[in-house]
Amino acid sequence: MNAIPENFARTQIELNGDEGVEWLNRLPGLIAECEQRWALRVEPPFAPLSYNYVAPARRTDGTEVVLKLGFPNPELTTEIEALRLYNGRGIVQLLEADPDQGALLLERLKPGKPLAHLADDEAMTSIAAQVMQQLWRPAPPGGGPFPSVADWAKSLQKLRARFDDGCGPFPAALVARAEALFAELIYSMTEPVLLHGDLHHENILSAERQPWLAIDPKGILGEPAYEVGPLLLNQLPESLTEPELKRLLARRLDQLAEALGFEHERLRSCGLAHSVLSAWWSLEDHGHGWEGAIACAEILDTLKE
Repeated sequence: MNAIPENFARTQIELNGDEGVEWLNRLPGLIAECEQRWALRVEPPFAPLSYNYVAPARRTDGTEVVLKLGFPNPELTTEIEALRLYNGRGIVQLLEADPDQGALLLERLKPGKPLAHLADDEAMTSIAAQVMQQLWRPAPPGGGPFPSVADWAKSLQKLRARFDDGCGPFPAALVARAEALFAELIYSMTEPVLLHGDLHHENILSAERQPWLAIDPKGILGEPAYEVGPLLLNQLPESLTEPELKRLLARRLDQLAEALGFEHERLRSCGLAHSVLSAWWSLEDHGHGWEGAIACAEILDTLKE
């Protein structure tokens, strides 16, 4: 039986406490159940693991697949439903799923290199925009199981509650700006579509069926412009000075506005609001790792046209 990586175990305990420990203890048995149920031989997991146990596997007929197991939660449920609706268009194909067990069997993408492996940021942004446009689909009747951008925005209320109506380590003016932007964006939002919700450089892989395919959709209902948030705040080299980082983000905004046909200012507003929300999620889940998202939000706040 494959060993459970220490960093992965630590993350599960950070997120889920005693229930995370119990799930980790059950994980070897869950892997064995999936092997029997779907006629698999599961290999050692990909490295590094983050929130889910993800490993290459091979079916008895020789087909290469990927087994994904996660602590059962609403995000895994919406991921499964999003993959079913996408049906492989612009994204990895879902082969089997058991939402109650948090288990997914997926198409194996090969060579499977993340978009982040490219050295040219302009090329990465262009590819991401092309993948993005393949994914947007009309919202299902009644919205299905998917949360909305408005639901996500409500998460900032937890930030206020945690710090007695304050903002903790975050700049108060920036949090207030994000709250105001979310209110404006939600009020003026066009007809919502199904968004990936976490489309960044590590969630787009090289493939054979198409040159690039997305993985790991969160599944959220919102306007297409909101999709750019994760792409703006990820893959920002730590060695860049603030002026260089400002130029990089400005160029990404210009390129995405042109490629997607959206207003520059609306993309900037979506990126800023999402960056503050992402920072809060990092603080809420782990107590650390929020600094980059706040730095990104601060720069986006200065890029008004």
